[in-house]
Amino acid sequence: MKGKPTSTVGGDLVWMSAERGAVSPMRVYIPATLSMLRTLVDSGELIPVAGTAFALTPMLRESYAAGDTEELEYVAMNEAARASLRLLAPELEDDPAALARRVVVAADVERVRLRPDLDDAAVTITGSVAACAVAAVHVDVAEAEDAVRAAVAVVDAADLGDPDAEFALGDAEDHDMAWYATQEIAFLLELL
Repeated sequence: MKGKPTSTVGGDLVWMSAERGAVSPMRVYIPATLSMLRTLVDSGELIPVAGTAFALTPMLRESYAAGDTEELEYVAMNEAARASLRLLAPELEDDPAALARRVVVAADVERVRLRPDLDDAAVTITGSVAACAVAAVHVDVAEAEDAVRAAVAVVDAADLGDPDAEFALGDAEDHDMAWYATQEIAFLLELL
């Protein structure tokens, strides 16, 4: 993310590059599920649930006393991974045998709306995200499934401060997500 954020009419945040006021894409982390990834591969676009995504926003940067851009983007990605747990809940309820894996889609978009009412890193994207805007995908590995399944059941309680739920959520968050390039997404889905 190069340049500095500028508010435009309507409250959208855009990143202006140093080159004659051109708009630079902003990296966002979109919570998703494996079924949403299948839709991305089949249709060529991803529709974020309620337009929700996470990014390195000015508020996120201000909320940390230290940390470089990469570290703070990792924080935003982890917020998206936590939101992915909420998306998994109805899928696992409908199909208990479904794979319990968090999914985060990293994409570069030109306009976002800040959502400090939700979280320091929360943003809203209007409309769909084209496959060509997707930079990478992060997906849990098989070893994380039990911890993710347990976390799905308690994520809301963890957000309300339940220590046992926070512990279960921490178990899932201790698992690093695997990184996949965009050209690997279809092959990943075939292998699952």
